[in-house]
Amino acid sequence: MSHLAKKRKLEQDEDAATTTWKPSTYFQPIEGGRKWTLSVAIAASVLKDTLSADQQISIPGRIGRALAIFNVDEVIVYDDSPVEERSQRVDPASYTADTDPCHFLTHILSYLETPPFMRKALFPLHQNLRLAGKLPSLDMPHHPHPREWIPYREGVTISRPKGKTGTLVDLGLGKQVTITDQIPPNTRLTLHFADETTTTPTPVNPAAPRTEGGYYWGFTIRRAASLSSVFTESPHEGGYDVSIGTSERGQPVSRAFPPNRIPDFKHLLVVFGGPRGIENAAGNCPELGPMLEQGTRTRELFDHWINVMPGQGSRTIRTDEAVFIGLTALGCLFEME
Repeated sequence: MSHLAKKRKLEQDEDAATTTWKPSTYFQPIEGGRKWTLSVAIAASVLKDTLSADQQISIPGRIGRALAIFNVDEVIVYDDSPVEERSQRVDPASYTADTDPCHFLTHILSYLETPPFMRKALFPLHQNLRLAGKLPSLDMPHHPHPREWIPYREGVTISRPKGKTGTLVDLGLGKQVTITDQIPPNTRLTLHFADETTTTPTPVNPAAPRTEGGYYWGFTIRRAASLSSVFTESPHEGGYDVSIGTSERGQPVSRAFPPNRIPDFKHLLVVFGGPRGIENAAGNCPELGPMLEQGTRTRELFDHWINVMPGQGSRTIRTDEAVFIGLTALGCLFEME
């Protein structure tokens, strides 16, 4: 076969692959909805050893991918720095990866979780976002896809001409819908469509796609001033009923959960430390430090204390790596569907 013939055959194969492409996964809802939640807490010191803005933007990008893949409903970014450093925070309008990592991580994770079409409306220009083009796509169910119909959509309100009633909502699908409620512009909404022909959707609680429809619907982002605030400021009544701490001094998952099953729960929390571990975070926490003897009794905070990767071949496992490893190990111990 001549070089020209080979080239033509290759082009034909590429065209065929393009025309027959289909999404690799169609989102299947859990029948009856999903009532339980999975929360992950991340220490802000994950940025501590980064040397460039490229490295700084890549960390929340990798963490965001893990949160999306494992259906995490809430991420908490907690401050694990010494108390004396916290008084030196600067203007959050500036680039904050070096000066206020909690702000930087929550800012970038919020940006990632937001459907791409509404980011321009909801996120003003900011130095933290100057490398946003390097962030990965999370491609979650609430990020719209023109070929896929889901009875829930995220939308952002837009201005309506004077004299008109109701509110216009952009769904990111090339068309707008009208709802009867009067809502200010640039407000994010969750809408429910009764069927594919519905043109007047109903605004619903942001949790409704999960609790009623059974869809994974992204993650909320919470900033915590300390490790103790991760627990005390839980949005769930009664807090988290099962908590898991991760440490190289913890038990292997198989030993921590001998029946290969995490006990039934309503709200599960998994906490990851920074380069110096959760023990360092506990020692720097004004509320927990004295009580836990500067972190030496940190494991007493948790129902389970695990090592996500016993026998590791590297001296260190970065937090963004530990999140992937840990959620992989734990995900098979409870029903993800």
